[in-house]
Amino acid sequence: MHYKRVLLKLSGEALMGDRQYGIDPKRLAEYAEDIKELVDRNVEVAIVIGGGNIFRGVAGASNGMDRVQGDYMGMLATVINGLALQSALEDADVQTRLQTAIKIEAIAEPYIKRRATRHLEKGRVVIFGSGTGNPYFTTDSAAVLRAIEINADVILKGTRVDGIYTEDPEKNPEATKYNNISFDDAIQKGLKVMDMTAFTLSQENNLPIIVFDMNTKGNLLKVVLGEQIGTKVDN
Repeated sequence: MHYKRVLLKLSGEALMGDRQYGIDPKRLAEYAEDIKELVDRNVEVAIVIGGGNIFRGVAGASNGMDRVQGDYMGMLATVINGLALQSALEDADVQTRLQTAIKIEAIAEPYIKRRATRHLEKGRVVIFGSGTGNPYFTTDSAAVLRAIEINADVILKGTRVDGIYTEDPEKNPEATKYNNISFDDAIQKGLKVMDMTAFTLSQENNLPIIVFDMNTKGNLLKVVLGEQIGTKVDN
């Protein structure tokens, strides 16, 4: 197995499937099956999910809402997504723990690094909810932070596109895909991989990021096996 411990970063929008908002149970079940394939091969899996399908903090702020309040609402949205994914994984017979940076003891464990690591060692999937627990930080930043804390080998960023392109492939069909790119090149070319705080943190800690199409069946396993799927960003 190419990677032993991975952090999977999913956007909240990924859970919508073909819907306009909310959660698509079919898409959740597909993701659960893909994640189960890794667990069955003894890969340790941690997950961070965004909350954009339920609430986008910045959108709330632009409508006159206090940015901090908006961000906290966004954090709670990631907990809702975490609960949904936990349920789907448990339906697929995968032991799962949800840990949150904001204390919500009735539904999730508080985030404790040592406990999270122990769960992973025991073969449980750990979902990290509520971002970093701080406003002004994205779930991208939370994903990188948690990945560093648990000593993950790689961040797997599951998206709708099959990697990083010279331009947005949905807008320009002529755009070409990178198989590999360095952090420095990605910054110079202004490629949007993650937000800058997350990206710099990943670079400084020598933590590679692989951007790939999560919606193609089997891709997640192929990435972990080391196949050339998506785009790898490293030093």
